[in-house]
Amino acid sequence: MSKHSAVEPADAVAGRSGQAAAMVRRYTRWADGFPEPGVRFADLTPVFAHPEGFRTVVDCLAALVPDADLVAGVDARGFLLGAGVATTLGTGVLAVRKRGKLPPPVITREYELEYGTAALEIPATGVALEGRRVLLLDDVLATGGTLAAAADLFADAGAEVVAAAVVLELEALGGRARQGEYPVTSIVTV
Repeated sequence: MSKHSAVEPADAVAGRSGQAAAMVRRYTRWADGFPEPGVRFADLTPVFAHPEGFRTVVDCLAALVPDADLVAGVDARGFLLGAGVATTLGTGVLAVRKRGKLPPPVITREYELEYGTAALEIPATGVALEGRRVLLLDDVLATGGTLAAAADLFADAGAEVVAAAVVLELEALGGRARQGEYPVTSIVTV
């Protein structure tokens, strides 16, 4: 079980969510044509670099599943979120890595991006995942392939993804429809 000391009242969580959403809207930097023509990239770096922005986002995400016993952050900005949320909850954190970044043996899942293909990996040994309650975090939900692939990795390892959350959801790309039975939360939807 989580070491998170208290579950906050709903009005406190709602207030924090609104504050986090305002920070995300204010500090997100948009880059048209990146990483290739036709893609509009949401850069959350300024949000995470702002002390109040980062703290508010982390607190908002931590309030989602206070009884998670492992937080997983997806490569690479999810690492920042995962570490912050795990520290807040008093849990462990696991980095879901891009292919080739972990020593074998690994569990691998390939998936399609809005502008190509990729693969994610988690350790196959060394980390007890069977039966763990995982909160899965990433920065942006676009077409949904990355988050769905990460969730599949944990299912393959015998863990349960109890919730997934992102800072920003690009609703027009339909990524939410590709997710499993776990609830998916986004701080801001555009």
